[in-house]
Amino acid sequence: MATSQLRKGVLDLVVLSSLAAAPAYGGALLERLARHEALEVVAGTLYPLLARLRRAGLLDAHWEESPSGPPRKVYTVTPEGRRRLGELKQEWRSLQGAVEHLVAGAEGVGSHGQE
Repeated sequence: MATSQLRKGVLDLVVLSSLAAAPAYGGALLERLARHEALEVVAGTLYPLLARLRRAGLLDAHWEESPSGPPRKVYTVTPEGRRRLGELKQEWRSLQGAVEHLVAGAEGVGSHGQE
């Protein structure tokens, strides 16, 4: 349960980062994220997230012809999305630093909770 909540909490950051690096259609993005097993991103999670980010003005989408099959909706990060991505990266670094500090400190704590 806790692990899935952690994953959900970082998906905006992961999706915006991935699309900022290279625009993609949903299926390609899903494949890209699936390479990182710890994320466990599935279509039922990704597509509603893409829709939410688009409604928030953080993503834009346009249709592109596919060399094999129907046209695909390609997602790109908007200028507002890039700004939000910068904020999320900053928040992530701050949170990561705090957690690492506390976890490292907890390793040195004795059985009575004192360092």
